[in-house]
Amino acid sequence: MSLDDATRDKINDLIQNNPVVLFMKGNRQAPQCGFSAKVISILDDYLSDYETLDVLSNGDIREGIKDFSSWPTIPQLYVGGEFVGGCDIITEMAGAGELFDALGVEAPETIVPEIKVSDEAAKMLGQAAAQNGGPNDLLHLSVSRDWKTSLSMAPQSAMDIQVEANGVILMIDRFSTTRADGITIELVETAEGNGFKVDNPNAPSLGEMSVQSLKSLIDGGEEFEFIDVRTPSEFEKARISGAVLLDETQYQRMSDLPKQTKLVFICHHGPRGVNAGKEFIGQGFTNVHNVTGGIDAWSTEIDSGVPRY
Repeated sequence: MSLDDATRDKINDLIQNNPVVLFMKGNRQAPQCGFSAKVISILDDYLSDYETLDVLSNGDIREGIKDFSSWPTIPQLYVGGEFVGGCDIITEMAGAGELFDALGVEAPETIVPEIKVSDEAAKMLGQAAAQNGGPNDLLHLSVSRDWKTSLSMAPQSAMDIQVEANGVILMIDRFSTTRADGITIELVETAEGNGFKVDNPNAPSLGEMSVQSLKSLIDGGEEFEFIDVRTPSEFEKARISGAVLLDETQYQRMSDLPKQTKLVFICHHGPRGVNAGKEFIGQGFTNVHNVTGGIDAWSTEIDSGVPRY
């Protein structure tokens, strides 16, 4: 399939008008292939804002970008109007520490995190590394932006910082060092057998907000996202001024907000707000609260004009 002039112009406009644009399958919040998801996970560590284009929803660009770049696969990354590469190249550049210059961003401060490993966990980690690692593999600890901790075996890269903890040598990538500082790893018994319990004091937790504190927040005029996670029918029965119902449109909008945005969730009595808050913490949000007692507590303690049901 040859690249027509209209598609060429469309692609050229996208790469010239966006400092960083990724042609991918799916979007930033929902990648539709493993290679696109891999590049998104890398870029999210480097950049808070960049453009993506879903080739699955744009059939002309899906084929056209391959001719435009003379590159046969998706995803494809452009920076400053120039083609950088696909998944393998981006992964390689990230591991070599070359992506900072390519994206024009400063490297994060390098610290040597303090990691505590119990005696039992140290013994098990040593055994696991000996059994599962290749000749050049080392034990890696990483903490993602949404605070998911993982242990894996892989060769050392230029982005890794070496940490010794109770005789265990850990490789920690430069982005994870601050998030990993103070982590404790213990061995625990589970229904499936022994497993590792990782306690990270840096990970954000869900805050509980009383209805009195919510009223003070509203009266004080502080900016925050006030999200109602009840059903549409419940929302019609009773609502607090300023709250918005969490539907698909609101969910997509919130997912694109800066991760430090203050989020306050409310439901009928509290449990649904807890679940919603935990979900957004899992997306990387760091200032998340649930209203204790929900709208029922607001009706009984703050404003009896809001109907109870």
